[in-house]
Amino acid sequence: MSDINSTTSSTPTNIYAPPEAIVDDVIPDGEIALADRGARFVAALIDGILVGALNGFLAYAVGYNIFAPKTAPSVATQVLLMLSGIALMMLINGYLLAKNGQTVGKKLMSIKIVRTDGSKATIQRIVGMRLLPVWVVSAIPFAGAIVTLVDVLFIFRESRKCLHDNIADTIVAKA
Repeated sequence: MSDINSTTSSTPTNIYAPPEAIVDDVIPDGEIALADRGARFVAALIDGILVGALNGFLAYAVGYNIFAPKTAPSVATQVLLMLSGIALMMLINGYLLAKNGQTVGKKLMSIKIVRTDGSKATIQRIVGMRLLPVWVVSAIPFAGAIVTLVDVLFIFRESRKCLHDNIADTIVAKA
């Protein structure tokens, strides 16, 4: 008499178990793998700490302590700190942005800025259309902080594009 539960192999199989195939995220040809939000956040954090620390040391070197100011900074001091921050950011990241569409943080996180069609984003597009509008608007008291926050919160859309990505027709993709 034959046993219904017997199989041809020596190990019994569970017919109710899920398939054991290895399933990787496969990106069809022509599609771009978007950078995840966490990688973009960590990259921005790295860049912010790097530029902020260097700008703080520069301010301290010229006699202004950003951590314990003796008086409220004048408009001229605020503009000078903002411009020095932009200059430091470009000194640190300009070459990488021009070459690969990356900042130091993006390079460490293996992500880069590209056009929405996947082509290389030029340094003129990155700085002039992606960064400059945010820098200018962020300098406006109160409204700048709100617009900057809204810009960053746009990342939670399905497209993962911030407001500055929409303006510059760019995306952040896996490198």
